[in-house]
Amino acid sequence: MPSSMNSSTAFQPFSRTAMKTKTQPTGVYTNVEELLQLRHLAKDISLVPRKKSSAAMDGDAFSRSRGRGMEFAEVRAYQPGDDVRNIDWRVTARTQKPYTKLFQEEKERPVFLVVDQRSPMFFGSQNVFKSVYAAQIAAILAWSANQNNDRIGAMVFGDNEHNDLRAKRGKHAVLGLLNKLQMFNGRLQSPNQPSEYTCTDIINDVRRVAKPGSSVFIISDFHDFEPDSEKPLSLLSRHSDTHLVKVFDPLERQLPGSQISVSNGSQRLKILAGSKDLYRRFHEAFEQHEHFIRKACSNTKALSFRADASLPVQQWVADVFLSHNRH
Repeated sequence: MPSSMNSSTAFQPFSRTAMKTKTQPTGVYTNVEELLQLRHLAKDISLVPRKKSSAAMDGDAFSRSRGRGMEFAEVRAYQPGDDVRNIDWRVTARTQKPYTKLFQEEKERPVFLVVDQRSPMFFGSQNVFKSVYAAQIAAILAWSANQNNDRIGAMVFGDNEHNDLRAKRGKHAVLGLLNKLQMFNGRLQSPNQPSEYTCTDIINDVRRVAKPGSSVFIISDFHDFEPDSEKPLSLLSRHSDTHLVKVFDPLERQLPGSQISVSNGSQRLKILAGSKDLYRRFHEAFEQHEHFIRKACSNTKALSFRADASLPVQQWVADVFLSHNRH
């Protein structure tokens, strides 16, 4: 939680009214100005994850780039030995001399960012909410793609709607994403609102929009990643380099000490955390679901990373992406 903590953990839900005041709690909502300031963190990173990153889930299979093809370079006069399938018949007909097309390896790799801003992301026990952390990661990845002159596309999901951003180059593509992140993030009010979209729906929609050869990053807590989510993930990973970034809060992984302090901003309630058996079962449920996601990624050749929202986002980015070329 953005507020300071003592011996017990506190969670304070904030109302939409509080968001609009000048005393907006840091870490509960994000804004374009904050996301703009993250630009400097993208300066030295490569969007090829480090294989030895501590954030990578155990058992990941690191895959080659997929979907890259050949792009047209130029036309020149046909020479013996050239592939006749590459003859440019239009130029040949116009000049009455055989010409052939030359191709070069396609270097461009569109970056496609998928950001979950559904209600379960509206939770945090320490520095920032998961929804804010996801937006920060997406912003840094977008800035990195921009400095590499890659086209940037995105999908941002809320509870009742989503927005597609066509892949484009340049600063305006990043700014368009940052504005959408602020808009969807600002609509969050509770972690318990029903959503029209499931994780499986999201992955299926990504398959529809992301072009083959894209580097796809899906940033979510994946709380509703189910067995039927694996099939669309496999289909997506066949033609794209797919990365799942699982954002979690430490309180979801491990209960704190003997009591939990819960507040709505004006009142505070202390709850006994329960028996050691409850602690154990709570932790095991988290680990089992993480293992399930890790296994699905291994089966589909997708990459999976955990992102602890209690850590500074620059620390996570450095661990996963920084100085890749030096290793």
